[in-house]
Amino acid sequence: FMALGFLVIGLRVNALARERGYVTPADFLADRYRSRPLGMLFSLVMIVFTLPYLATQAVASGRALETLAGVPYPVGAALVTGTSVLVVALGGMRSDAWTDVVQGIMMVLFTAAAFALIARANGGFVAANARAFEAEPALFSRPGADGSLVPGVWIGYLLLWLFADPMFPQLFQRFMAASDRGSLVATAALYPVVTTILFFLTVSIGVMGRASLPGLTAAQSDNVFTLLLERHVGGPLAALLLTAGMAALMSTLDSQLLTLASMISLDFTRRRRPGLLAEKLVLVAVGAAGFLIALRPPRTILDLLTSVSFTGFAVLAPVVLGGLYWKRAGRRSAFASIVAGEALAAAAALRLVRFPGVLPVVPVLALASAVLVVGSLIERDRAPDPAFAAPPRRGTGWWALAFVVLFVLGCDFWAWGRTPVLVAGLPPWVWYYGALGLALSVVIGACARWSLGRRTPST
Repeated sequence: FMALGFLVIGLRVNALARERGYVTPADFLADRYRSRPLGMLFSLVMIVFTLPYLATQAVASGRALETLAGVPYPVGAALVTGTSVLVVALGGMRSDAWTDVVQGIMMVLFTAAAFALIARANGGFVAANARAFEAEPALFSRPGADGSLVPGVWIGYLLLWLFADPMFPQLFQRFMAASDRGSLVATAALYPVVTTILFFLTVSIGVMGRASLPGLTAAQSDNVFTLLLERHVGGPLAALLLTAGMAALMSTLDSQLLTLASMISLDFTRRRRPGLLAEKLVLVAVGAAGFLIALRPPRTILDLLTSVSFTGFAVLAPVVLGGLYWKRAGRRSAFASIVAGEALAAAAALRLVRFPGVLPVVPVLALASAVLVVGSLIERDRAPDPAFAAPPRRGTGWWALAFVVLFVLGCDFWAWGRTPVLVAGLPPWVWYYGALGLALSVVIGACARWSLGRRTPST
């Protein structure tokens, strides 16, 4: 569902950026709400929550190189971070885009090869899954062996990806930088299929790891891909296949470095063209900050991302959506929405407040949205330019209904609490989600073709 961001947010932001010359995400907020302080707050929040996300790339690379190559953890983390800083410093956005192409191809091909080799070493994919299922069948059902994946948490994850991912600064900036709307539309349509395939490969490797490497600690489980390569492949081939993981890490890391450096250089100074030396110094400083955070890694990468970074990003979504589609959205209410949402997110991360049975992103999003809507109705701010808000086109409601239906189908609670019977090594709900991903891709593609006829300020 994150792919909807390419249509709902990406197409509109791209048109506005072309017309009004935006460079950073904060440029849009400051222009739409006629408030530079709001743009600076938006940028600050993005920077604060990207740094832990950036650090996770160094954490994963450091652990992987330590396990497979014997490189000390700090050295491995510094090596990957430093390489990414160098690539971005030498080539900027163009080098970042081309290295992402190469790294994306490596990631898919080498992950598929690793999947095949690890499956063969475990007697085949079906046999490996059967052993893991026999040892602990609850792991193949929901809400899981420990009962933690209850419906509120499941829905929370769907909402988390939907609202947080388009707020990643490196992605938001690429919405603005896309050469044409067609590239955004193609990405949106392909995204559900590509992620279904890629996540199936990577998660399946983890499941096979459960069968052949039982009893891993939380920190070790983050490194299961490397441990399996070491055990079942070994030698230069294992090192080659490890570059699949490194490619995934570095494609994210270099994009984050580039975006954060531009945001810090532009959003907090009056100069729109800082010196080249200043930009590179900021880039190095950002990379160093991520590395320093990585020196004290979290218990697991997922813990850090879901409890801190992604929830913090999701808070920004109501202000962006309100700015794009609601004429009444006011600047003071937008400011209050971000502050209130981030305050509640921080309280949840520090365990000052608890939300049993649901991910914190659900009440956090509810609060941020309520503050924006109620505050704007009371505020009646006339400073923002109402021309920014695009009125819904006739037929939008039917597309919205189609996506709501798909979202409900994604919450297939009728299949929960049952011990599945494996079909070709997989529980039936995995096959169901593969088909659902394909259906979502078809609907997004059709909606995208329909939306290309929508008039924007640039057309």
